[in-house]
Amino acid sequence: MSPKPSVRPLRREQIVRATVRCLSRDGYARLTMKRVAREAGVSQGILHYYFRDKRAILVATLEAVVADLDRRVAAAQRRGGRDADARLAALVGVCVDSAVRRRELWAVFIEFWGEMLHDRRLAEINADQYARMRGLVGALVAQGIREGRFRRVDARAAGAVVLGLVDGVSLQVLFDPGALTPTTATRLCVEAARRYLEGHRREP
Repeated sequence: MSPKPSVRPLRREQIVRATVRCLSRDGYARLTMKRVAREAGVSQGILHYYFRDKRAILVATLEAVVADLDRRVAAAQRRGGRDADARLAALVGVCVDSAVRRRELWAVFIEFWGEMLHDRRLAEINADQYARMRGLVGALVAQGIREGRFRRVDARAAGAVVLGLVDGVSLQVLFDPGALTPTTATRLCVEAARRYLEGHRREP
């Protein structure tokens, strides 16, 4: 008997969250359908009803993690105010903060990065996420240029540079929590991004 329609989304989310915990705790190499079923508190039969194999669970889990980060970034943008500088600082803050408060999400990304080299679908999901983020940061850069806050640059390329800065610092905070506090890491990221985006504009 298949689960009731009203239960299906909740059960699917339950399995995906269990997969996030397994990946974060045990890594991809030790991930099995049996482990996920045990972590989710469901039978392997139920697990296979929703996901035909390990790859299907991985794809759904990566999509869920990406969607979670998208929601956090969107919420930060709404709180960040209207000017480009404030919105950029809010975006940087939520990304760095997630490396501390949602470590399991970054752990999942790291596990997936290795698999993306060999799995086209996972690579496509990741590429779409980065394209959206580059576009979002690029739009903030373009807004800052229009406002006279940032120097004239290729906005989308600048978005890639800022995103690389944020990723790098976030990974350091994740790997070595004692290296920087979240507040310091966010402040340094924002300052570095501002110097890059404003620097040449101030030159005579």
